[in-house]
Amino acid sequence: MDALPLGMLSSNTHEVTHVSEAKDYFVEKNGVRYAGTHLIIDLWGATNLDDPAHIDTVLREAAIASGATILHGHFHHFSPNGGVSGVLVLAESHISIHTWPERDYAALDIFVCGECDPYKAIPHLKTGFLAERIQLAEHKRGLIG
Repeated sequence: MDALPLGMLSSNTHEVTHVSEAKDYFVEKNGVRYAGTHLIIDLWGATNLDDPAHIDTVLREAAIASGATILHGHFHHFSPNGGVSGVLVLAESHISIHTWPERDYAALDIFVCGECDPYKAIPHLKTGFLAERIQLAEHKRGLIG
């Protein structure tokens, strides 16, 4: 993929057509019903955190691995060699990232509903950013009592 102009939308977008049947995208696992899984991910000792095009590519690979449908992406580079903030908007929700290259640190969150598995994204993040250490927390969103 060619480098993105700073602060521009990525060009790899997918148009999702309206589905005429109503579908419930809540999931049920182990007897628990909820809207989706939200992972909070901290990458430490990470690389390539000042490159919006690289970040876009890695997050797209992670989204595809999780089974998500990418709608569009937007990444902003704060200055040459500065951090990047960005998001991939998914039909199933989003993946966001904020980076601090000077600390080799990135904060991400992945929220997906339906049959997507956000845990399948983690190996792509670790490989794509060569992270030395990953901290992870999970939250089930929209939990039905």
